Formats: sequence, structure tokens, C-alpha cells
Amino acid sequence: MKHLITLLLLFTSIISFAQKITGDELLEKAIKFHDPKGNWATFNAEFFVTMETPKSSDRKSNIHINLPKEYFSMVAVKDTITSEYVINKGVCSMAINGDKAPSEEKKKQFGLSCERAKLYKNYYTYLYGLPMKLKDEGTIIHQKVTKKKFQGNEYLVLKVTYLKEIGKDTWYFYFNPKTYAMEVYQFFKDESQKDGEYIVLSGLETINHIKIPKNRAWYYNKNDGYLGTDTLITKKE
Repeated sequence: MKHLITLLLLFTSIISFAQKITGDELLEKAIKFHDPKGNWATFNAEFFVTMETPKSSDRKSNIHINLPKEYFSMVAVKDTITSEYVINKGVCSMAINGDKAPSEEKKKQFGLSCERAKLYKNYYTYLYGLPMKLKDEGTIIHQKVTKKKFQGNEYLVLKVTYLKEIGKDTWYFYFNPKTYAMEVYQFFKDESQKDGEYIVLSGLETINHIKIPKNRAWYYNKNDGYLGTDTLITKKE
């Protein structure tokens, strides 16, 4: 009975806290957990990501992000193909299997483009910069924090949308109510259709004193269909 009363008190306190804390306050606590020294603005590091997807070979990527110098590079290896993208102060370059000046025909053959380079830059900078990236201009933090149970765990959930020129998706970020670690996030293009995806995070790697989720497992919102997993390491295997 004593144990039951303790659990009920804990449950009640989580509900009460979710009602009192604002979205801005929750975000600040999450950033303090992941980036306690405030190093994201000067982030400069190289890291490695292995992408595993069903019925496909792994893609291993060597990524370098230097925010102060506005530099991004990615060298990705999949099967026998090595592709490279660089964006240096807005200037894009690319290579395929060591060819640093590929013809237009070769670019078309392997799907190389500056648009794709920007997509990779935005993808890795955004996802691996969370939750700090939620401080970017154009981000709308909804102040009502909700409590939600997901896969057996209780979370404080932050809703985020963006100005139209930034993005149209609706995002939800799930934070551990004790540590404020980010453990799940999901996005919808049309929430009424239950489209989009959710991403389950596990493990942590520390880069530049920033705690970054190690594993990101992707699933469809609609049917929980598994899409793949990104695994972060700090040293090349």
C-alpha cells in the first residue's frame, strides 16, 4: 500500500509539473542537459554515422560540421560508391569515387547536386543539433507542455511549429521528466492523417561537451513500420 501511494504521488506530481512548466522553460532545461556549457554555437567536430535500412546495405558517412566557419562536409560510402559533398561558406562542391570534377552526365547518373548537398547539411545540422536548434529564428515554441505516455514511459512533450517560410511540419519533442533528456521526437505533415514519422533515441555520445543521442530508430506514425536506424560514433571504425 505504501508503495502504491508513493507511485500515485509521483504520478500526480508529474501531471502538476507538466501543467506549470512552460514550453520555453522546458526547452531551456533540455538544452542545459544536452549542452551544459553552451558549446553548440561554436560547434566544430568530425563524427561518423552508419545508416542501416531494411533490405539495403549500410551507408557509412564521415561528417564534419564547423558552424563558426560555415563549413559542412560529408563523405558517404555505400557498396562500391563513395560520394562527397562540401558546402564552404555557401559554395557547393561534390565528388564521386574520387572524381572531384564530375561531368553533368555523371552527376545525373549518381544523383549529385547542390540541392542534395544542402539537404544533407540541413539534415545533419538540425537533427544532431537538437534540442539547441529549437532556438533558431523562425521556430515557434508552443507554451503548453503536455504529459504523454509513449512505449511505457512518461514524457513531457513540447510542440513546435515554424514560420511558413521555414517549414510546414508540426513537431513534438519528448523529454524525460527527471533528466530533461530528449528521448523521442516525431513530426507530421498533416496530423489528421497521422502521417510522418517518429524517432526513438537511445544512448549518448559526447562531442564538444554536448550530449548527442547515439542511436536514432525511425518509424512511420501510421503503422509503426520500421524505416531504419542511424548510429553515431566519434571515431572511425
